[in-house]
Amino acid sequence: MVDQGRVHRSGLCGVNRLPMVKTIAKRILILLVVVVCLGCAGSALAVHHVTLRRAGKEIQVTGRLEVTAQDGGLLLMARDGVLWAVPPEEQVKHTSDDAPFEPLKPEEMAQRMLAELPAGFDVHRTAHYVICYDTSRAYAQWCGALFERLYRAFTNYWVHKGFKLSEPEFPLVAVVFADRNAYTDFSRPELGDAAGSIIGYFSLRTNRMTMYDLTGVESLRRFRAPRGTSAQINQILAQPEALRTVATIVHEATHQIAFNCGLHVRYSDCPVWFSEGIAVFFETPDLRSTRGWRSPGEVNTTRLMRFHQYLANRPADSLRTLMADDKRFRDPKRSLDAYAEAWSLTYFLIRQRPAQYIAYLKMLSQKKPLLQDGPKVRLTQFEKVFGDLDVLDAEFVRYVVRGR
Repeated sequence: MVDQGRVHRSGLCGVNRLPMVKTIAKRILILLVVVVCLGCAGSALAVHHVTLRRAGKEIQVTGRLEVTAQDGGLLLMARDGVLWAVPPEEQVKHTSDDAPFEPLKPEEMAQRMLAELPAGFDVHRTAHYVICYDTSRAYAQWCGALFERLYRAFTNYWVHKGFKLSEPEFPLVAVVFADRNAYTDFSRPELGDAAGSIIGYFSLRTNRMTMYDLTGVESLRRFRAPRGTSAQINQILAQPEALRTVATIVHEATHQIAFNCGLHVRYSDCPVWFSEGIAVFFETPDLRSTRGWRSPGEVNTTRLMRFHQYLANRPADSLRTLMADDKRFRDPKRSLDAYAEAWSLTYFLIRQRPAQYIAYLKMLSQKKPLLQDGPKVRLTQFEKVFGDLDVLDAEFVRYVVRGR
Protein backbone atom coordinates (compact mmCIF):
# COMPACT_ATOMS: atom_id res chain seq x y z
CA MET A 1 0.00 0.00 0.00
CA VAL A 2 1.33 3.40 -0.97
CA ASP A 3 0.15 6.48 0.91
CA GLN A 4 0.51 9.59 -1.15
CA GLY A 5 -1.45 12.02 0.94
CA ARG A 6 -4.92 13.32 1.42
CA VAL A 7 -6.46 16.43 -0.04
CA HIS A 8 -8.23 17.81 3.01
CA ARG A 9 -8.75 21.26 1.64
CA SER A 10 -10.52 19.86 -1.40
CA GLY A 11 -12.80 17.77 0.74
CA LEU A 12 -11.32 14.26 0.74
CA CYS A 13 -9.50 12.03 3.20
CA GLY A 14 -8.52 9.05 1.07
CA VAL A 15 -5.88 6.72 2.43
CA ASN A 16 -4.34 6.08 -0.99
CA ARG A 17 -3.07 8.56 -3.53
CA LEU A 18 -5.78 11.24 -3.71
CA PRO A 19 -5.42 13.86 -6.44
CA MET A 20 -6.49 17.46 -6.15
CA VAL A 21 -10.17 17.72 -6.92
CA LYS A 22 -9.84 21.01 -8.76
CA THR A 23 -13.45 22.09 -9.06
CA ILE A 24 -14.24 21.57 -5.38
CA ALA A 25 -10.93 23.08 -4.32
CA LYS A 26 -11.59 26.20 -6.39
CA ARG A 27 -14.98 26.77 -4.78
CA ILE A 28 -13.51 26.33 -1.30
CA LEU A 29 -10.54 28.56 -2.07
CA ILE A 30 -12.88 31.35 -3.18
CA LEU A 31 -14.61 31.22 0.19
CA LEU A 32 -11.35 30.70 2.05
CA VAL A 33 -9.76 33.91 0.85
CA VAL A 34 -12.64 36.19 1.73
CA VAL A 35 -14.29 34.67 4.81
CA VAL A 36 -15.34 37.38 7.23
CA CYS A 37 -17.92 35.78 9.49
CA LEU A 38 -19.05 32.41 10.73
CA GLY A 39 -22.82 32.88 10.86
CA CYS A 40 -24.32 34.57 13.90
CA ALA A 41 -26.43 32.43 16.23
CA GLY A 42 -29.72 33.42 14.65
CA SER A 43 -28.43 32.68 11.17
CA ALA A 44 -26.98 29.33 12.22
CA LEU A 45 -30.28 28.22 13.73
CA ALA A 46 -32.31 29.23 10.69
CA VAL A 47 -32.79 27.08 7.63
CA HIS A 48 -31.43 28.51 4.39
CA HIS A 49 -32.70 27.65 0.94
CA VAL A 50 -30.27 28.18 -1.91
CA THR A 51 -30.82 27.65 -5.61
CA LEU A 52 -27.53 27.38 -7.47
CA ARG A 53 -26.56 26.79 -11.07
CA ARG A 54 -23.68 24.35 -11.59
CA ALA A 55 -22.57 22.63 -14.79
CA GLY A 56 -25.65 23.96 -16.56
CA LYS A 57 -28.09 22.55 -14.00
CA GLU A 58 -30.10 24.21 -11.25
CA ILE A 59 -29.72 22.56 -7.83
CA GLN A 60 -31.81 23.20 -4.72
CA VAL A 61 -29.94 23.01 -1.39
CA THR A 62 -31.57 23.41 2.01
CA GLY A 63 -29.43 23.55 5.11
CA ARG A 64 -27.65 25.40 7.87
CA LEU A 65 -25.40 28.34 7.02
CA GLU A 66 -21.89 27.58 8.24
CA VAL A 67 -19.91 30.41 6.66
CA THR A 68 -20.70 33.70 4.92
CA ALA A 69 -17.91 35.27 2.87
CA GLN A 70 -17.34 38.95 2.20
CA ASP A 71 -18.23 38.53 -1.48
CA GLY A 72 -21.46 36.64 -0.66
CA GLY A 73 -20.06 33.13 -1.01
CA LEU A 74 -21.72 30.54 1.22
CA LEU A 75 -20.85 27.30 2.95
CA LEU A 76 -24.01 25.33 3.68
CA MET A 77 -24.48 22.16 5.72
CA ALA A 78 -27.32 20.17 4.15
CA ARG A 79 -29.60 17.91 6.18
CA ASP A 80 -27.70 14.83 4.95
CA GLY A 81 -24.38 16.22 6.20
CA VAL A 82 -23.06 17.25 2.78
CA LEU A 83 -21.15 20.54 2.74
CA TRP A 84 -21.93 22.84 -0.18
CA ALA A 85 -19.43 25.57 -1.07
CA VAL A 86 -21.37 28.03 -3.23
CA PRO A 87 -19.50 31.03 -4.69
CA PRO A 88 -21.64 34.08 -5.55
CA GLU A 89 -21.55 33.50 -9.32
CA GLU A 90 -23.37 30.18 -8.87
CA GLN A 91 -26.16 31.55 -6.69
CA VAL A 92 -29.57 31.99 -8.30
CA LYS A 93 -31.75 32.52 -5.21
CA HIS A 94 -31.14 32.59 -1.46
CA THR A 95 -33.87 32.73 1.20
CA SER A 96 -34.16 31.65 4.84
CA ASP A 97 -36.84 30.93 7.40
CA ASP A 98 -37.10 30.35 11.13
CA ALA A 99 -37.61 26.60 10.97
CA PRO A 100 -34.98 24.77 13.07
CA PHE A 101 -32.28 22.85 11.24
CA GLU A 102 -32.88 19.11 11.64
CA PRO A 103 -30.43 16.51 10.33
CA LEU A 104 -31.92 13.53 8.52
CA LYS A 105 -32.88 10.65 10.75
CA PRO A 106 -31.36 7.23 9.97
CA GLU A 107 -34.41 6.03 8.08
CA GLU A 108 -34.52 9.29 6.08
CA MET A 109 -30.80 9.04 5.35
CA ALA A 110 -31.28 5.48 4.12
CA GLN A 111 -33.99 6.57 1.71
CA ARG A 112 -31.91 9.52 0.52
CA MET A 113 -28.93 7.28 -0.18
CA LEU A 114 -30.97 4.61 -2.00
CA ALA A 115 -32.37 7.32 -4.25
CA GLU A 116 -28.85 8.52 -5.12
CA LEU A 117 -27.14 5.15 -5.59
CA PRO A 118 -27.44 2.78 -8.56
CA ALA A 119 -30.23 0.20 -8.57
CA GLY A 120 -29.70 -2.93 -6.51
CA PHE A 121 -28.53 -1.36 -3.23
CA ASP A 122 -29.95 -2.24 0.15
CA VAL A 123 -29.41 -0.82 3.65
CA HIS A 124 -28.04 -2.32 6.85
CA ARG A 125 -28.39 -0.12 9.92
CA THR A 126 -26.49 -0.27 13.20
CA ALA A 127 -26.50 2.00 16.24
CA HIS A 128 -24.44 4.70 14.49
CA TYR A 129 -24.17 3.64 10.84
CA VAL A 130 -26.28 3.52 7.71
CA ILE A 131 -24.47 1.03 5.48
CA CYS A 132 -25.61 1.00 1.86
CA TYR A 133 -24.49 -2.08 -0.04
CA ASP A 134 -25.00 -4.16 -3.14
CA THR A 135 -22.74 -6.97 -1.93
CA SER A 136 -23.85 -9.78 0.40
CA ARG A 137 -25.78 -8.88 3.52
CA ALA A 138 -23.24 -10.89 5.52
CA TYR A 139 -20.46 -8.58 4.35
CA ALA A 140 -22.52 -5.47 5.17
CA GLN A 141 -23.13 -6.89 8.65
CA TRP A 142 -19.42 -7.63 9.02
CA CYS A 143 -18.62 -4.02 8.11
CA GLY A 144 -21.22 -2.74 10.56
CA ALA A 145 -19.80 -4.85 13.38
CA LEU A 146 -16.24 -3.73 12.60
CA PHE A 147 -17.21 -0.05 12.47
CA GLU A 148 -19.18 -0.24 15.73
CA ARG A 149 -16.23 -1.95 17.46
CA LEU A 150 -13.99 0.84 16.22
CA TYR A 151 -16.51 3.46 17.33
CA ARG A 152 -16.60 2.03 20.87
CA ALA A 153 -12.81 1.68 21.06
CA PHE A 154 -12.25 5.18 19.69
CA THR A 155 -14.75 6.98 21.88
CA ASN A 156 -13.78 5.10 25.04
CA TYR A 157 -10.12 5.87 24.43
CA TRP A 158 -10.57 9.63 24.22
CA VAL A 159 -13.08 9.83 27.06
CA HIS A 160 -10.57 8.05 29.31
CA LYS A 161 -7.93 10.53 28.16
CA GLY A 162 -10.10 13.43 29.30
CA PHE A 163 -11.50 14.65 25.98
CA LYS A 164 -15.27 14.93 25.86
CA LEU A 165 -16.66 13.67 22.56
CA SER A 166 -20.10 14.41 21.15
CA GLU A 167 -22.60 12.10 19.52
CA PRO A 168 -22.58 12.35 15.72
CA GLU A 169 -25.02 14.96 14.43
CA PHE A 170 -25.68 12.85 11.32
CA PRO A 171 -25.93 9.08 10.82
CA LEU A 172 -22.53 7.77 9.71
CA VAL A 173 -22.88 6.63 6.11
CA ALA A 174 -20.79 3.92 4.45
CA VAL A 175 -21.31 2.86 0.83
CA VAL A 176 -20.06 -0.64 0.03
CA PHE A 177 -19.89 -1.85 -3.56
CA ALA A 178 -19.84 -5.52 -4.46
CA ASP A 179 -16.89 -5.21 -6.83
CA ARG A 180 -14.01 -2.91 -7.54
CA ASN A 181 -15.08 -1.92 -11.05
CA ALA A 182 -18.47 -0.59 -9.93
CA TYR A 183 -16.80 1.24 -7.04
CA THR A 184 -14.24 2.78 -9.40
CA ASP A 185 -16.89 3.98 -11.85
CA PHE A 186 -18.92 5.53 -9.04
CA SER A 187 -15.91 7.20 -7.40
CA ARG A 188 -14.25 8.58 -10.52
CA PRO A 189 -16.18 11.90 -10.53
CA GLU A 190 -14.79 12.62 -7.06
CA LEU A 191 -11.38 10.91 -7.26
CA GLY A 192 -10.51 11.34 -10.92
CA ASP A 193 -7.87 9.05 -12.38
CA ALA A 194 -6.84 7.87 -8.91
CA ALA A 195 -10.16 6.03 -8.41
CA GLY A 196 -8.71 2.78 -9.72
CA SER A 197 -5.90 2.75 -7.16
CA ILE A 198 -7.82 3.78 -4.03
CA ILE A 199 -9.60 1.02 -2.12
CA GLY A 200 -11.67 3.30 0.09
CA TYR A 201 -11.97 6.90 1.24
CA PHE A 202 -13.80 9.29 3.54
CA SER A 203 -15.03 12.50 1.92
CA LEU A 204 -15.00 15.67 3.98
CA ARG A 205 -17.51 17.16 1.55
CA THR A 206 -20.15 14.40 1.67
CA ASN A 207 -19.28 13.05 5.15
CA ARG A 208 -19.49 9.53 3.69
CA MET A 209 -17.15 6.58 3.45
CA THR A 210 -17.02 4.68 0.16
CA MET A 211 -15.40 1.29 -0.36
CA TYR A 212 -15.95 -2.15 -1.91
CA ASP A 213 -16.11 -5.76 -0.74
CA LEU A 214 -12.55 -6.54 0.31
CA THR A 215 -13.07 -10.30 0.17
CA GLY A 216 -12.94 -9.92 -3.60
CA VAL A 217 -9.51 -8.27 -3.63
CA GLU A 218 -7.43 -9.98 -6.34
CA SER A 219 -4.59 -10.87 -4.00
CA LEU A 220 -6.98 -12.80 -1.76
CA ARG A 221 -8.76 -14.83 -4.40
CA ARG A 222 -6.43 -17.78 -3.99
CA PHE A 223 -8.17 -18.56 -0.69
CA ARG A 224 -11.49 -19.01 -2.50
CA ALA A 225 -13.27 -19.38 0.81
CA PRO A 226 -17.06 -19.05 0.89
CA ARG A 227 -18.30 -15.68 2.11
CA GLY A 228 -21.56 -16.67 3.72
CA THR A 229 -20.86 -15.77 7.34
CA SER A 230 -18.96 -13.18 9.35
CA ALA A 231 -16.64 -15.91 10.61
CA GLN A 232 -15.74 -16.87 7.04
CA ILE A 233 -15.23 -13.23 6.10
CA ASN A 234 -12.99 -12.80 9.14
CA GLN A 235 -11.01 -15.86 8.07
CA ILE A 236 -10.33 -14.33 4.66
CA LEU A 237 -9.51 -10.85 5.92
CA ALA A 238 -7.35 -12.04 8.82
CA GLN A 239 -4.78 -13.38 6.35
CA PRO A 240 -1.46 -11.47 6.42
CA GLU A 241 -2.02 -10.27 2.84
CA ALA A 242 -5.27 -8.60 3.87
CA LEU A 243 -4.31 -6.85 7.08
CA ARG A 244 -3.00 -3.67 5.46
CA THR A 245 -6.06 -3.58 3.21
CA VAL A 246 -8.40 -3.79 6.18
CA ALA A 247 -6.26 -1.21 7.99
CA THR A 248 -6.90 1.18 5.11
CA ILE A 249 -10.66 0.94 5.62
CA VAL A 250 -10.33 1.27 9.39
CA HIS A 251 -8.11 4.30 8.83
CA GLU A 252 -10.87 5.98 6.81
CA ALA A 253 -13.53 4.97 9.34
CA THR A 254 -11.39 6.57 12.05
CA HIS A 255 -11.41 9.83 10.09
CA GLN A 256 -15.19 9.66 9.80
CA ILE A 257 -15.65 9.18 13.54
CA ALA A 258 -13.11 11.89 14.41
CA PHE A 259 -14.82 14.45 12.16
CA ASN A 260 -18.28 13.56 13.48
CA CYS A 261 -17.66 13.26 17.22
CA GLY A 262 -15.99 16.63 17.82
CA LEU A 263 -12.33 15.68 17.53
CA HIS A 264 -11.94 17.67 14.29
CA VAL A 265 -14.10 20.11 12.32
CA ARG A 266 -14.56 19.55 8.60
CA TYR A 267 -12.79 22.15 6.44
CA SER A 268 -10.99 23.58 9.47
CA ASP A 269 -7.23 24.09 9.46
CA CYS A 270 -6.48 20.99 11.48
CA PRO A 271 -2.90 20.06 10.48
CA VAL A 272 -2.76 16.91 8.38
CA TRP A 273 0.02 15.43 10.53
CA PHE A 274 -2.37 15.60 13.49
CA SER A 275 -5.49 14.13 11.86
CA GLU A 276 -3.46 11.49 10.03
CA GLY A 277 -1.47 10.72 13.14
CA ILE A 278 -4.67 9.81 14.94
CA ALA A 279 -5.90 7.71 12.02
CA VAL A 280 -2.68 5.68 11.81
CA PHE A 281 -2.72 5.41 15.61
CA PHE A 282 -6.00 3.47 15.39
CA GLU A 283 -5.81 1.92 11.93
CA THR A 284 -4.88 -1.72 12.54
CA PRO A 285 -7.57 -3.95 14.09
CA ASP A 286 -7.09 -7.40 15.55
CA LEU A 287 -9.60 -9.40 13.50
CA ARG A 288 -8.99 -12.49 15.62
CA SER A 289 -10.44 -10.66 18.61
CA THR A 290 -14.18 -10.12 18.96
CA ARG A 291 -13.31 -6.76 20.50
CA GLY A 292 -11.46 -5.72 17.35
CA TRP A 293 -8.86 -3.76 19.29
CA ARG A 294 -7.31 -5.36 22.35
CA SER A 295 -5.62 -2.08 23.19
CA PRO A 296 -6.00 0.93 20.88
CA GLY A 297 -2.81 2.77 20.15
CA GLU A 298 -0.31 -0.06 20.40
CA VAL A 299 2.84 0.04 18.28
CA ASN A 300 2.10 0.27 14.56
CA THR A 301 5.02 -1.83 13.38
CA THR A 302 4.64 -0.89 9.71
CA ARG A 303 4.85 2.83 10.44
CA LEU A 304 7.61 2.40 13.03
CA MET A 305 9.80 0.41 10.64
CA ARG A 306 9.36 3.06 7.97
CA PHE A 307 10.29 5.82 10.39
CA HIS A 308 13.45 3.98 11.44
CA GLN A 309 14.43 3.81 7.76
CA TYR A 310 13.70 7.52 7.40
CA LEU A 311 15.89 8.41 10.38
CA ALA A 312 19.04 7.58 8.42
CA ASN A 313 18.54 10.66 6.20
CA ARG A 314 16.04 12.66 8.23
CA PRO A 315 16.51 16.43 7.75
CA ALA A 316 17.11 18.56 10.83
CA ASP A 317 13.92 20.52 10.13
CA SER A 318 11.73 17.45 9.61
CA LEU A 319 9.26 18.22 12.41
CA ARG A 320 9.09 21.83 11.35
CA THR A 321 8.14 20.95 7.77
CA LEU A 322 5.69 18.32 9.00
CA MET A 323 3.80 20.90 11.04
CA ALA A 324 4.18 24.11 9.05
CA ASP A 325 2.10 22.90 6.09
CA ASP A 326 0.70 19.70 4.57
CA LYS A 327 2.89 19.48 1.45
CA ARG A 328 4.78 16.34 2.45
CA PHE A 329 1.56 14.33 2.63
CA ARG A 330 0.69 15.28 -0.95
CA ASP A 331 4.10 14.51 -2.39
CA PRO A 332 4.27 10.87 -3.62
CA LYS A 333 8.01 10.79 -2.95
CA ARG A 334 7.71 11.95 0.67
CA SER A 335 4.26 10.86 1.85
CA LEU A 336 5.21 7.44 3.26
CA ASP A 337 7.82 9.07 5.48
CA ALA A 338 5.34 11.79 6.48
CA TYR A 339 2.79 9.20 7.59
CA ALA A 340 5.45 7.28 9.48
CA GLU A 341 6.61 10.42 11.25
CA ALA A 342 3.02 11.45 12.01
CA TRP A 343 2.37 8.09 13.69
CA SER A 344 5.67 8.17 15.58
CA LEU A 345 5.10 11.72 16.83
CA THR A 346 1.51 10.98 17.84
CA TYR A 347 2.59 7.86 19.72
CA PHE A 348 5.39 9.78 21.47
CA LEU A 349 3.21 12.74 22.48
CA ILE A 350 0.33 10.61 23.77
CA ARG A 351 2.70 8.43 25.78
CA GLN A 352 5.12 11.10 27.03
CA ARG A 353 3.13 14.36 26.97
CA PRO A 354 -0.51 13.24 27.46
CA ALA A 355 -1.83 16.34 29.23
CA GLN A 356 -0.23 18.66 26.66
CA TYR A 357 -1.50 16.50 23.80
CA ILE A 358 -5.09 16.73 25.05
CA ALA A 359 -4.73 20.49 25.51
CA TYR A 360 -3.50 20.78 21.92
CA LEU A 361 -6.32 18.52 20.72
CA LYS A 362 -8.89 20.71 22.47
CA MET A 363 -7.44 23.81 20.84
CA LEU A 364 -7.54 22.28 17.35
CA SER A 365 -11.09 20.97 17.86
CA GLN A 366 -12.31 24.55 18.27
CA LYS A 367 -11.06 25.73 14.86
CA LYS A 368 -13.69 27.05 12.46
CA PRO A 369 -14.25 26.02 8.84
CA LEU A 370 -12.16 27.66 6.12
CA LEU A 371 -10.05 29.87 8.38
CA GLN A 372 -6.39 29.10 7.59
CA ASP A 373 -3.60 29.82 10.06
CA GLY A 374 -0.48 29.68 7.91
CA PRO A 375 2.88 28.06 8.76
CA LYS A 376 4.02 30.61 11.35
CA VAL A 377 0.80 30.44 13.36
CA ARG A 378 0.76 26.65 13.23
CA LEU A 379 4.27 26.43 14.66
CA THR A 380 3.54 29.08 17.29
CA GLN A 381 0.41 27.23 18.43
CA PHE A 382 2.33 23.98 18.75
CA GLU A 383 5.23 25.51 20.70
CA LYS A 384 2.83 27.35 22.99
CA VAL A 385 1.60 23.97 24.20
CA PHE A 386 4.67 21.74 23.91
CA GLY A 387 7.59 24.16 24.26
CA ASP A 388 10.61 24.67 22.04
CA LEU A 389 10.32 22.53 18.92
CA ASP A 390 14.02 21.72 18.66
CA VAL A 391 14.17 20.53 22.27
CA LEU A 392 11.09 18.37 21.76
CA ASP A 393 12.48 17.00 18.48
CA ALA A 394 15.62 15.76 20.20
CA GLU A 395 13.58 14.08 22.94
CA PHE A 396 11.26 12.57 20.33
CA VAL A 397 14.07 11.02 18.29
CA ARG A 398 15.76 9.60 21.40
CA TYR A 399 12.47 8.02 22.44
CA VAL A 400 11.96 6.36 19.05
CA VAL A 401 15.56 5.17 18.77
CA ARG A 402 15.38 3.58 22.21
CA GLY A 403 12.36 1.65 20.99
CA ARG A 404 10.08 2.93 23.74
